[in-house]
Amino acid sequence: MLKNIMFILALVLSLTGGQTAYAAPSPQPAAGKEEVVQTAPVRVDGAVLFTVRGLAAFTAHERARNIAGRITSIAGDRAVKPESIVAVETEQATELRAGTRLIMYVFDDDAEREGVSRQMLARAYVGKIQAAVEVYRRDRDTRSIAWASGSALGATLVFVALVQLIRFLFRKLLSLAEKRYALKVRQLQEKSHDIVRTEGIWTVFKGGLRAARIVIILILAFFYIDVVLHLFPWTRAFAVPMLDLMLTPLRSIGRAVLEYLPNLAFLIILVLVARYGLNLLRAFFLGVHHNRITFTGFEPAWALPTYKLARLAVIAFTVVVAYPYIPGSESPAFKGVSLFLGVVFSLGSSSSIANIVAGYMVIFRRAFKVGDRVKIGAQTGDVVEMRLQATHLRTIKNEEIIVPNSLIINTEVVNYSSLARKGGLILHTSVTIGYDTPWRQVHAMLLLAAERTPGLLKEPKPFVLQTALNDFYVGYELNVYTDRPLEMVKIYSDLHQNIQDAFNEFGVQIMSPHYLGDPSKAKIVPKEQWSPAPAKPEQKT
Repeated sequence: MLKNIMFILALVLSLTGGQTAYAAPSPQPAAGKEEVVQTAPVRVDGAVLFTVRGLAAFTAHERARNIAGRITSIAGDRAVKPESIVAVETEQATELRAGTRLIMYVFDDDAEREGVSRQMLARAYVGKIQAAVEVYRRDRDTRSIAWASGSALGATLVFVALVQLIRFLFRKLLSLAEKRYALKVRQLQEKSHDIVRTEGIWTVFKGGLRAARIVIILILAFFYIDVVLHLFPWTRAFAVPMLDLMLTPLRSIGRAVLEYLPNLAFLIILVLVARYGLNLLRAFFLGVHHNRITFTGFEPAWALPTYKLARLAVIAFTVVVAYPYIPGSESPAFKGVSLFLGVVFSLGSSSSIANIVAGYMVIFRRAFKVGDRVKIGAQTGDVVEMRLQATHLRTIKNEEIIVPNSLIINTEVVNYSSLARKGGLILHTSVTIGYDTPWRQVHAMLLLAAERTPGLLKEPKPFVLQTALNDFYVGYELNVYTDRPLEMVKIYSDLHQNIQDAFNEFGVQIMSPHYLGDPSKAKIVPKEQWSPAPAKPEQKT
């Protein structure tokens, strides 16, 4: 196992070093620049024996693949002894042979690239090939396979145990952190007046722990797979590409991160400043909203909408400042996507933006507030919610009406509650009575009906206006004061009942809505007939 681990470590170091032991081509000037000689490694069971350059008829990779195939074929033939692999000198090249079987040619250009003689390079290649053949055969005998299988099983058990240990340690670490620091974090939130949020700190902490746990387990899994693949000769060839597959992007990412660190530091500082600035703004406007902080002429109801505007301004400023420091922000693709999203947003949100602007106008001009009884156009109801895009009303029939804020800006709004709190809201109703009834009596009966109606103010006193002298009757208007605008429908109903009772009680006929002629007997209901079946007699209080 130790031998394999050392082999993997050496392989990693060789790959991260950027060059192999034989990858130092001699410089050859070409058109004022150094000519780069393409080379390729000769691998047997994933191990690099040496590197070769290309020939006129073969590329470097084709030549390396052919040589590796011949070495593997010879290694698989146990009739061929490693000692039979020798170098045979010819006039133009040195042949490496195993008996009558050709392995490769070593040319003067190969030796020149390595800075040695052709014969010396050939002898070095022979030694490497002989060693590779011996290792190839030794790794495939029964004893080696059994040892590799046992090692793989042991590595698997160690990997599973480490994963369970890591999960246990992280759970303990989280539990320990909650016991030790949860109270301190809550105290910090109280001292900072909610600028520092406990939930946010714990969310970041737990997320960081989970991410660290996942990264550690992934690293362990990678090394576990790499070790197991190196144990068996048939899978060893896949270990090197997998290692390279992991290390190459990691190198690229590492270089990119190192180059981006100054910009990243700026963005982190910018985001932290913006975040804590927003927390300060939020704490300030919440204080205004709850009347802990007061300003002359600034309504507490304006605090949260103003905070939203300020937050939008801070976020927009932060994005504008951060934009040049975002990776890829100068690329044409990034600019194209940004332009596309801007066009889509502008086309799809024109009405929404109009309603939002109107919503702020409604809030800041104080047309009404939540709880007011209002009439917007033809709709009457109580304001239950004011949002940036629409206002929600609840009618006396318990219906919810959603009115777009842009419509409110362009139509008249009647607020029944705003002045009712100060001088009272005037409710009025009309009756028509014949000329044969003295107007003083009519005034007295109407005022008596108002006096009997609950929910009306004693001061200011109700009053009666004579609104018209028609052909056959006189129009009277009763005006009463109330400070309960939300009960106006019930008050109107009680008032009309009391008017009917008062006029019936004194034997005066109400001629509304139309008059056709004087009947032989006045159209009134005697008091003793006010509660015929199925009506129940009223209980006097």
